Amino acid sequence: MPVQLSRQADAESLARHAARDLATAIAHARAERGVAHVGLAGGSTPMRCYELMDGQLSDWTEVHLWYGDERCVPFDDPESNHGQVKDRLRARGATWHPMPATLGPAEGAIEYSRELGDTVLDIIQLGMGPDGHTASLFPDHPVLDAHGVAAGVTDSPKPPPQRITLTLPKINSSRRIVLLAAGEGKSEALTRAMGPPDRRTPASLLDRTKLLIMADASVLPD
Repeated sequence: MPVQLSRQADAESLARHAARDLATAIAHARAERGVAHVGLAGGSTPMRCYELMDGQLSDWTEVHLWYGDERCVPFDDPESNHGQVKDRLRARGATWHPMPATLGPAEGAIEYSRELGDTVLDIIQLGMGPDGHTASLFPDHPVLDAHGVAAGVTDSPKPPPQRITLTLPKINSSRRIVLLAAGEGKSEALTRAMGPPDRRTPASLLDRTKLLIMADASVLPD
């Protein structure tokens, strides 16, 4: 089916649009269910979005913050998604659920699977690499076949090699999926992501009935 697209002029406009969209999704979830479960992403575009979020949402009561993936490093390591997000997003009153990175891929995935369990994410934001990977789901990698909630990765083609990621079925069970694509070098990957589902481009495997792709003009030109 056709992919829903939102094209923004540049990375800053994209981050601002993503922040407004995330605040709206949180408001709708709390209005409908009294609680909002949000999946956060790593990467430069999501980080700028999170810097802007405190200006979009002042009340974080009953908001639970989860992650799509994490590198198995301490939270104070520059590679840590949670560490990067916490440096930018205050979210006072929110409940944080960082992936237990220091437990390692296997134990960390088991523990996060227990914590997240059957919870359905109201919205998950994801980034995309130039190779078409999203979260820590890499092209033609066995983890694409993982079931359950979370899986460990020990041989990521992109350093660091050890990671924890939500599985593709868990991501696709979210109520909304937002893929953020900004920066040069991702146009070809985005074209493939919008094409037929293909294991060589994991972003193409996201559930298109729930998917919104937000891209800037460098990735999605006129």
